[in-house]
Amino acid sequence: QVQLVESGGGLVQAGGSLRLSCVASGSTFSGSVTAWFRQGSGKEREFVAALNWNSGRSYYTATVDGRFTISGDNAKNTVYLQMSSLKPEDTAVYSCAAAATRWGMDNMNAHEYQYWGQGTQVTVSS
Repeated sequence: QVQLVESGGGLVQAGGSLRLSCVASGSTFSGSVTAWFRQGSGKEREFVAALNWNSGRSYYTATVDGRFTISGDNAKNTVYLQMSSLKPEDTAVYSCAAAATRWGMDNMNAHEYQYWGQGTQVTVSS
């Protein structure tokens, strides 16, 4: 049974930084794509960033590109989301997700991911 547990959320002022962590148990991230999604209050869930552990490539939605960085630590079986220059519109519950890599996978589509964490709240005050 694969479990993902996020941590690192909290309250931060606009312009500040936070680092989210997602630890996997029951399996490793090797051979997977791991992503961060977020859902603001009253909004639909949206893709934030993804990391392909095989290729090392990362993907970002346009609204966070240049401000957020996704990275992984194989030894710790952990994926991180470093968030900088945070804006009030970044306020959301952030969830990590994982899926086995497959040809033609749409990394930005939540339906591609089989495993999800419970989420961690990020609140950015103006």
